[in-house]
Amino acid sequence: MSTENTASNPIRVIIADDHVLYRAGVKTALSTKKDIQVIAEADNGMHLLNMIGAIEADVVLLDIQMPIMDGIATLPELKKKAPHLKVIMLTMMDDQSMITKLMELGANSYLTKTSDSEIIYQAIKTCHEQEYYFNQLTNQALLSNLKQRNFPGPQKIIQMEAQLTDKEIMILRLMCEEKSTKEIAEVVELSPRTVEAIRDKLKVKTGAKSTAGLIMYAVKNNILDEAL
Repeated sequence: MSTENTASNPIRVIIADDHVLYRAGVKTALSTKKDIQVIAEADNGMHLLNMIGAIEADVVLLDIQMPIMDGIATLPELKKKAPHLKVIMLTMMDDQSMITKLMELGANSYLTKTSDSEIIYQAIKTCHEQEYYFNQLTNQALLSNLKQRNFPGPQKIIQMEAQLTDKEIMILRLMCEEKSTKEIAEVVELSPRTVEAIRDKLKVKTGAKSTAGLIMYAVKNNILDEAL
């Protein structure tokens, strides 16, 4: 049984956005949630990166458009400094090619800044517990780009046809079903640590940069449709 976050062990959140009123609004809305604690605010990417390391956070709400250092430039640097940090990108734009690029760079979700507080709360909770929060925006973007088989993309996800074992294919399918590491471990009868090791090995084999990249690999290669 998974451990739930409580008031004594809340999900620690940083809001990085150059609009003071937006930060204040989100902070106020999240303050009503006992399992969430906004521990810091940043007004640009450089400010945020300087914070990381000095404070321990679980989730970052990262605005794409900020002065000095925007969210797009900040995201890969953030993932280098704190690989386990979950990053939810915030934007005023519904740009499908941008969503795909950000997911490949390691974003865990993508929300428009018009999203209500309950959606933001659910995204934080889901990313913290299951790594990704997929919504209509992210799903449409990923599927749209997957259909464009000849789309070159900013980074080539598949470098060559990977030779995957039956166990690796099973784990990849379960990941595509949005199963958590713990749930996958129970199905395949392995420890969560072993499942994480296999996931890392899958990234190496397929050339994927992130879990989103692995899911795109699975769809492109019809792994979900193949029978073992």
